[in-house]
Amino acid sequence: MSETEVLENIATNAVRRLRTETLVSGQPFMINVEGLPKNQCYLEYPDQTIQLVTFVQGKNDFIPIKNLGARDRDRLRKRLGL
Repeated sequence: MSETEVLENIATNAVRRLRTETLVSGQPFMINVEGLPKNQCYLEYPDQTIQLVTFVQGKNDFIPIKNLGARDRDRLRKRLGL
């Protein structure tokens, strides 16, 4: 295993641990995905729901665009290995 692969594994494990800790603490976890506009991301909540949201600079807040259905949530988690 190359040094780059070792570092990628360390980073991936750290993000997974942070996700778990964030959700267990009752807070939403931000999921950034390539291909979304730069001001959009997903927020995953402790109840396992996921919303597509957009960040509004002037309000300094996220505005929901879409609640993902069960099938879309499963596909996203599978694609990201969550």
